[in-house]
Amino acid sequence: MREKELILYRDFGEEGKLLEKMSWLMDHYTEAENGGRCGSMLYECMHALLEQAGRYGFEGNLWHCYLTNLLVNQENSYSCACEIQGEAEGTIHEAVLHDIQIFREFFAYDFTQMMEVLSAPAFSMALSYRGGGRSGRVYNTRIRQRICTLAKQLEEAQTAEQMKEALTQFYQEYGVGRFGLHKAFRVSHIEDGQGAGGARIEPILNIPHVKLADLVGYETAKKKLIDNTEAFVAGRKANNCLLYGDAGTGKSTSIKAIANEYYDRGLRIIEIYKHQFQDLHDVIAQIKNRNYKFIIYMDDLSFEDFEIEYKYLKAVIEGGLEKKPENVLIYATSNRRHLVREKFSDKKELDDDLHNNDTVQEKLSLVARFGVTIYFGAPDKSQFQEIVCALAERNGVKLQQEELLSEANKWELFHGGRSGRTAQQFIDYLLGSRQDG
Repeated sequence: MREKELILYRDFGEEGKLLEKMSWLMDHYTEAENGGRCGSMLYECMHALLEQAGRYGFEGNLWHCYLTNLLVNQENSYSCACEIQGEAEGTIHEAVLHDIQIFREFFAYDFTQMMEVLSAPAFSMALSYRGGGRSGRVYNTRIRQRICTLAKQLEEAQTAEQMKEALTQFYQEYGVGRFGLHKAFRVSHIEDGQGAGGARIEPILNIPHVKLADLVGYETAKKKLIDNTEAFVAGRKANNCLLYGDAGTGKSTSIKAIANEYYDRGLRIIEIYKHQFQDLHDVIAQIKNRNYKFIIYMDDLSFEDFEIEYKYLKAVIEGGLEKKPENVLIYATSNRRHLVREKFSDKKELDDDLHNNDTVQEKLSLVARFGVTIYFGAPDKSQFQEIVCALAERNGVKLQQEELLSEANKWELFHGGRSGRTAQQFIDYLLGSRQDG
C-alpha cells in the first residue's frame, strides 16, 4: 500500500503506527518467510483496533473508524483552512485528492484473503464490532456518532471526490483535530530539557452539560454575558469580561454553559490558572491563526498584593507591541471586584509614597481592562426560595412547597448561607436521602 506517498495527510504520530503496520501486512502477508510474523502482527493490530473502540466508543467496521479518526484529527494546511469556513480554494485540491485516493484504497481493502492465509478468522470481529452502547472516554456522544457516520459515508463513496466532499463537510461543521472535536481545554507546561519550555493545550474530556437556562434568576447578568459572547462569535467587536460577586452564585456555571451553547458556532474555552500566566503568550500564539473563537478562562481570579502575576495578565490583555488576536477574549470569574487585594494598612504605606496615585492606579488598572463587568450577588430570601423550587421541580423532588421551603431555610442556615450552590446541595441531599425524591 502507498501510505508513504501521502502528501498532506501524513505524520500522524503515535496514532499512525497502526496504519504503518496494517499497510506492511497488506504488502507482505503472502510471503512465506513472513508467515509467523504476519499472523502475530495481525492480532496486534486487532488488539489496537478493539482498544480504540473502547477508548472512542466506535462501532461497526473498526478499521474504517480508525482511518476516519486519522482524517478528522489531521491538522494540515487544507483541513485547517476548511474548519468552520468551508471548502478551501486553490491548487491544494490536487494534493488532497491524491491523498484521499490512497485512503480510498485502504477503505476498499478486502481482508478475506489475509484472514484465510494467516488463519485468523477472528479478525472479522473488528470489521463488524458491536460496542454495547458505551460512549467511550474521548469524545462526547454526538461527536462519536458523527465520526461513525462519516466512516460509513467514506466507505460508500464511489470516488475520491465524493470522499473529499464528505470530509470537507465534516471540517466545516465540526472543525479538525483537538480544537474541532472538543469544547474545552486546559494548559500544562512542558520542558524541552534545555531549561526552556512552553504550553501544551490539552482537551478536557468531560465537562458538565449545563445551559444558561439551568441557572435560575440572574437574568440581567446572563443577558450581558450572552450579548457580549454573541457579538464575539458573530465576528463583531466584543470585550473581555469579568464575572464577580458572592461565592456559589453561578459565575463558573455560566462559563461552562456558554461553552456548551456556542460550541456549534466555533467557540472554544481554554482554562488557565495564574501560575501559568508565563505561558499565556505561547497559548495565544498557538490559537491566533485558527478559525475558531477562543475564550481564555480564568476561574476564581484574585491576587495578593505581593503576587506579580497580574502584571503578566495586564500585558497580555491590552499591553505590549503585538496586537491581541481578533479570535481571542479573556473571561474571568472572581469574588473580588478589584482583583488585587487592598488593605487599610496600604494607606499608611501610601503616606510614604511620593506618587501614591500611581500605586493605586497600578492595582486598579487590571480590572479596567475588562470592558464588561457582571455582578452575581447572593439571592435574598424570596430569590433563594425561587431557586429551590425551580431546582426541585427540575429534579422531580416530591415535597409540598411549604415543607420544601422550610427544610431549605434550615439547610442554608448551617451550610454557607443563601446561594445557588447551597440550593443545589440541598436538592442533592434530598435526592440522596429521600425515597420520594
